[in-house]
Amino acid sequence: MTTASIVRVSGPIVDAQGMLGAFMHEVVEVGPDRLIGEIIRVSGDIGTVQVYENTSGLKPGSEVHLTGEPLSLLLGPGLVGNIYDGIQRPLQTLSEQSGAFIARGQKAPALDTERKWRVNMRCKDGSQIRAGQVIATTPESPVIEHRVMVPPDAGGTISEAVPDGEYTIDQVLCKLDGREIKLCQRWPVRQPRPFSERLEATTPMVTGQRVIDTLFPVARGGTAAIPGGFGTGKTITQHSLAKWVDADVIVYVGCGERGNEMPQVLMDFPSLVDPRTGRPLMERTILVANTSNMPVAAREVSIYTGITLAEYYRDMGYHVAVMADSTSRWAEALRELGARLEEMPAEEGFPAYLPTRLAQFYERAGAVRTLDGTDGSVTIVGSISPQGGDFTEPVTQHTRRFTRCFWALDTILANARHYPAIHWLNSYSEYAEEIAPWWAEITPNWHQLRRAVIEILQREDKLQQIVKLVGPDVLPDSQRLVLTTAEIIKVGFLQQNAFDEIDAYCAPKKQTAILDAILEFHRRSERLIDRGAPLVRVTELPCRLALMRAKTQIKNDDQDALAGLKHKVIEELTSVEAEYQ
Repeated sequence: MTTASIVRVSGPIVDAQGMLGAFMHEVVEVGPDRLIGEIIRVSGDIGTVQVYENTSGLKPGSEVHLTGEPLSLLLGPGLVGNIYDGIQRPLQTLSEQSGAFIARGQKAPALDTERKWRVNMRCKDGSQIRAGQVIATTPESPVIEHRVMVPPDAGGTISEAVPDGEYTIDQVLCKLDGREIKLCQRWPVRQPRPFSERLEATTPMVTGQRVIDTLFPVARGGTAAIPGGFGTGKTITQHSLAKWVDADVIVYVGCGERGNEMPQVLMDFPSLVDPRTGRPLMERTILVANTSNMPVAAREVSIYTGITLAEYYRDMGYHVAVMADSTSRWAEALRELGARLEEMPAEEGFPAYLPTRLAQFYERAGAVRTLDGTDGSVTIVGSISPQGGDFTEPVTQHTRRFTRCFWALDTILANARHYPAIHWLNSYSEYAEEIAPWWAEITPNWHQLRRAVIEILQREDKLQQIVKLVGPDVLPDSQRLVLTTAEIIKVGFLQQNAFDEIDAYCAPKKQTAILDAILEFHRRSERLIDRGAPLVRVTELPCRLALMRAKTQIKNDDQDALAGLKHKVIEELTSVEAEYQ
């Protein structure tokens, strides 16, 4: 191991002399406590290192040890259900060793090296194996089967394959042209894992949140951004997505969140019940925790840790959802590191390469054909915390360039206790056309329903400007009907109660059934008003309240009640139509 010496310390940035032969992104161990760091600049024999731990006490002359390896993750069974920091140190293990506060330089294996896993081999001596092929399986949790894959840079003829049995992650399962293959493998966090083919994103990632699934859907393998000011519900929205989204594996990255908020996440997640299996949600969840009071450099690398974990399970053929909360704190870490490196700042002090880094992160999402020939996907949902709720700031603007789904949270809606506070006029999704065939199998007229709802909400917004000036009474009944229908849509469809047993998750068929009934109410009411009926004859009908209460009174699988909702609307309005023939 090559040794260099420190010549300068500036916060988490350390310059060391004697770095000839070092390469970019090489891992080093700094000082007497062997703090983990990564080389980010090399000039002659001077190397610049960003240290992932507190550098207090470091001084010129302290040793820097080069490892010759890039920053990599240990990938294998035992990841699911674990809680890591930004550089994959297991926080639960560290807390057992040192208590509530992690000591500087403290290390622990990312995976349990003593636990034995029940391994079922899928290969035998003489088999020809290609890169990425599954050679064994082991039950990682009651709901996740861990598929042991050949590393992407290996392949050849199997020899010395072990029989089915119990093995630790360090034991050799077989040899591949002389190379030892174990239950675990390492992969550099900044290098995307390879795949065979990128697929079109044509299947929606169903979340059970009506405003998302119906109006602004995200495709499986897509990217979405949730910008919003303080208190608008970014974290709560991501918690609901993590619980209800139809992904096989959840990777939640708490990047730079407040120190008192992340512990709540760590306490809540283990107690959550997975609605799909009835078992603990942690049995298919990995948490990466890096709060704002932890070292800034570790915050910068934490999202790469999260996306690398996601790609690993994607390569097994799973559909993975990554919740990054929040990318603004990650961008602030880049800004601080850039200032320490004396780089030329760009917009609002952020480094000039901010757009590039954002693009590199979001481009690692996607639906793919894996090297083993199965289909998997990584869907990224990143939250943004613009100062003062200003969506024109650099992180929000650049994120819009690289994501195709934009769920804009609104402060006024949040203050009015409208959850989720996703504003229907400021948000958009570019996946609607691509996933329309999937929705057409559930409801053939889904596209028309979606466009009709958006049109009513747009018309209502324009009418509200008039109402604010002169009041609603001066409007004709036809325009007041638009306001009435928009209110039904907002309260009965867009607003959702995360604590209600029935309303917390809304199945796609229930979503379209409620929407179809609301629009049937609007169409028939328009005809009535055209025939001279006053608006009050429509608003006094019991079906109006039934539409607003259906979300909490009708269960997802009660198809008869959903069909009866529209029938009730038709029956009551038909009886009124008879009065105005």
